[in-house]
Amino acid sequence: MQSLPAKKAFELLNNRPDAVFVACRSDAEFYFVGHAVGSTHVAWYDGPDWELNPHFIGEVKKLAGQSNTRPVVLICRSGKRSLEAGEALEQAGFKEVINVLHGFEGDLNDKHQRGKLNGWRFDGLPWEQL
Repeated sequence: MQSLPAKKAFELLNNRPDAVFVACRSDAEFYFVGHAVGSTHVAWYDGPDWELNPHFIGEVKKLAGQSNTRPVVLICRSGKRSLEAGEALEQAGFKEVINVLHGFEGDLNDKHQRGKLNGWRFDGLPWEQL
């Protein structure tokens, strides 16, 4: 699996129209915190009990048109869940999986705040909130 900083992942998405962009955060994060423009929501874990989505692989396969050769770019809050999800996709046979380093909100700073050090929003990349 390849890991790219947000700006490089954005560049890849712009240069590869066949890429599938998956936001694998929880429903609440996706809808209330915001999400990267162009991403499709498929939760890896979700509340209230933070259970693993048993349909994740199938949902991503459907988004990829049943192809395991299309690039799949994964983004979560901080880049950790997307690594787990990416490993599962690779084990399922996906050939090109890309993780967005630092995710949508980025790493925690010394005051336990996100969005102050790195990540998709920090880099000023397009995002929206529903």
